[in-house]
Amino acid sequence: MVDFKLYLIGDRTQCGGRSLADALGQACHAGVRAVQLREKDLLPGEFVTLAQGVLQALADYRPSILINDRADIACALQATGVHLPESGLSPKFARHCLSENALIGCSTHSVDRARQAAEAGADFITFGPIFYTPSKASYGDPQGLETLKEVTQAVKIPVFAIGGITPDRVQACLEIGATGVAVISAILSAPDIPEAVTAFQHALGEL
Repeated sequence: MVDFKLYLIGDRTQCGGRSLADALGQACHAGVRAVQLREKDLLPGEFVTLAQGVLQALADYRPSILINDRADIACALQATGVHLPESGLSPKFARHCLSENALIGCSTHSVDRARQAAEAGADFITFGPIFYTPSKASYGDPQGLETLKEVTQAVKIPVFAIGGITPDRVQACLEIGATGVAVISAILSAPDIPEAVTAFQHALGEL
């Protein structure tokens, strides 16, 4: 069940000198309810070690925790679910590896891919980049709000806008049908993480 509006994506390189566990812990203490662990550059064993530390650090807050790409690791760690890259496993296939109640998110970068993810059984999608951001530059030019609107009208599952999202851009995304937003540096790189989370809470109405 998608019961959140702010989807925080972990990136240990953008934590401003803090450990990933510390940065995510501060965010969850401030109210963040959904986190994705990705760290694509780590080997599986390294990732599991990092993820175990993060899960332990966040245990008291009980956020939804999704593991990027690896349904097997998500299952082994008893995470909430998995987040699949656009070129990754089909949500339908991943569902066979996970518990019945596992949450499956998918990254999408076109209207067609958004439809495909929804039809294959994704519980929600991220779509973007909506605005320019260095972390998403490899995915091409920003999609913009008009394309985001097309996606929200094309699928019946929750859509989270991603890419260059700041609190002052949230309302524009919500007004055209986005369920919420996904962010990385806007929170993890902030000098004051709780303050950054509060700013998004005010913009979204709830986290």
